[in-house]
Amino acid sequence: MISRAQTVLLILLVVASLTMAAVLFRMRERAHERLLAGQDSAPTQAPSVTAPEQATLMVANDDDNSLRGEVYSLPLPSDPGARARAVLGKLLDLYAAQDSNHPIAGGAASVAQVFLLAAQGGKAVSAGQNEPQLAVVNLKSSFVASHPSGLETESLTVLSICGTLHANLPRVTQVRFLVDGEVRPSLAGHADLTRTYLTSDAVPADLAHP
Repeated sequence: MISRAQTVLLILLVVASLTMAAVLFRMRERAHERLLAGQDSAPTQAPSVTAPEQATLMVANDDDNSLRGEVYSLPLPSDPGARARAVLGKLLDLYAAQDSNHPIAGGAASVAQVFLLAAQGGKAVSAGQNEPQLAVVNLKSSFVASHPSGLETESLTVLSICGTLHANLPRVTQVRFLVDGEVRPSLAGHADLTRTYLTSDAVPADLAHP
């Protein structure tokens, strides 16, 4: 027969065990939160930004299903990948504006990363200095989820991104798209995101680089 003292001791041990389990679980959650915070804050050093430069954006217009080159003065990072992200951010900010002729929510935050790789025979390798480049644009799923559905509007978005990249980084001749780091079948049900796009298809002849 268990004595009263033993019963009290057993209860205390159970309570202590439950308390310790709760503390350990909370410590594990905090460690995970710190890890995520560290990932979100990297890199800690901001990319170097030069004086404002002229950037040409290929802006889509739903009224006549066209792309129009517009020049803006922007402070652009010197790093090519960050530079590509900056010009695309400005382009998507235009689309998020209330008076946009190609309205899409999300703005600059919709572009997670832009990776520049060398395009050789359709195979992506490490980017060099003078060879044609493949840009891999990693969009956020929130942008895709809010994008209007329709072949023309989706195609205009894809082509305007391709054209803007080539207009500001002439060596970019091909573009591929990811969504949250993964391949998606389409933008919003129509524009194919599994293929590689040629930037030459998106830049008018008078804006093309030799």
